[in-house]
Order: sequence, then structure tokens, then C-alpha cells
Amino acid sequence: MLSLFPEQVSTISGEIDSLFMLITYLVGFWFVVAEAALLYMVFRHRRKPGSKAQYIEGNNRRQLAWVFVPVALIVICDLWIDIETTSVWNRIKLERPPAEQKVRVITQQWSWMFIHPGPDGQLDTADDIVTANELHVSVNTPTHYELESRDVVHNFSVPVFRIKQDAIPGRVISGWFEATRTGRYDIQCAEMCGIGHGLMRASVVVETQDNYEQWMASAIQERQGLVFAANRPTTFASLLNRSFHKPGGNNE
Repeated sequence: MLSLFPEQVSTISGEIDSLFMLITYLVGFWFVVAEAALLYMVFRHRRKPGSKAQYIEGNNRRQLAWVFVPVALIVICDLWIDIETTSVWNRIKLERPPAEQKVRVITQQWSWMFIHPGPDGQLDTADDIVTANELHVSVNTPTHYELESRDVVHNFSVPVFRIKQDAIPGRVISGWFEATRTGRYDIQCAEMCGIGHGLMRASVVVETQDNYEQWMASAIQERQGLVFAANRPTTFASLLNRSFHKPGGNNE
């Protein structure tokens, strides 16, 4: 079945969709009214063979009514939209739940980097977990993000979360989301950022808490292995020494 929207996979998706539909219905209604009135006037008062135009004086009362009544109705609709928009804005921007998970999102031409806190739970420490083009979060968990750009303006867009936030060079922009369904979903850059813009895609993997903890443990173990390998000596003597003391080697 064809749907107007992507599936809803965050706590704010429903509110965003409802606001979108409210605006669509109100604007659509006034479009139909305005075009119907225009077409009626065009056909009702079109030039007809044998008829002579009537020269009439204006009626100020009617003119004012035709101006102010529609304006008043449109202002009421605008206020309705403003009230609903402000409510959604406050819900997203001001009423942020406490962060249970944090992630830094770094954009650059034409890839994504996601930095997760390590075992200490803090960013910008030695145990941070870095992934490329794949973000991992756990379901039903408020996640706060810090969005940065290393070069040009990008846009962090996750359609199923109803997130679409510009990444501005030199600025750190914060936001949050809470995924409500497990699965793998698309992340895309929604701001033209150069010749490779169309290839700047990533994924967000929403997992159960157990699976997320398993992934985190695996990532920590892999990182520790990389750090250990990077710190191992690489002189010829050390390599020769390891070759004689490795399992199964000749160390007589």
C-alpha cells in the first residue's frame, strides 16, 4: 500500500506527521476555495455576445467584507498552525529527555563518522569507539547527538526518525531522538555538498539492549586489539624474538 510518509520509528514521528497533515489540509482547503471562487467569477462574468458591460459604482461595505472576512479566517488558520508548530518545536527542542546514550556525528565529504563513548561513558576520552557510516543505538533509549561538519554544509537526515538537521562548519549542533523499533534504516545527506553527494549514505542500526551491549563489547575488544597492535614494537630484533617464541615455533 502506498503511503505518504516513511514508517514511523521514533517517538516524535507521529507528531511531525500530524503537523504536516494539518498544514496540508488547511492549505489544500483554501487553495480549493480560492480557485473555485476565481473560476466562478471568470465563467459567471465572462464576456457574452450581445451583452453590454455594466458600469457600477463600488460598494465599500462589500469590498471590506470581501477583504477582511477571508483575511480573518486565514489568520485564524495561521494561528492554529503556529500553536501546533510551537508545541511540536518545544517537544523536540526544549523538552529533551535525559540522555541515556550519547554519540557524536561528524560529517565530511563524503562520509559519516560516529563516535560513541567507551566504557567510561564520556566522549573525547581515550576509549571512544569510532565507526564509519554505521550508527548503533538501542531501542526505546533517548539518544543525544552532537553534530559537526569538517568541511562544507551537510545535512543529517534520518527519514524514519523525522530528523533533518544541517551540519554547519565551525558549529556543534545538538539534538536527540528515541528509536521505537529495531531494524536497519537509512541515513543520508540532504544538502548538496559536492560531486559525491549522492554517495554520502550511512545506516543506523537500532538494536535491543542486549544486542547493543554485545556490539559495544565487541567494538571495545576490537579497539583494544588495535591499540595493542599499534603499541607493539616493530624492530627487527623484536620481530626475530617473537618468531622464536610464538606457539609452535622453534625456541630451543
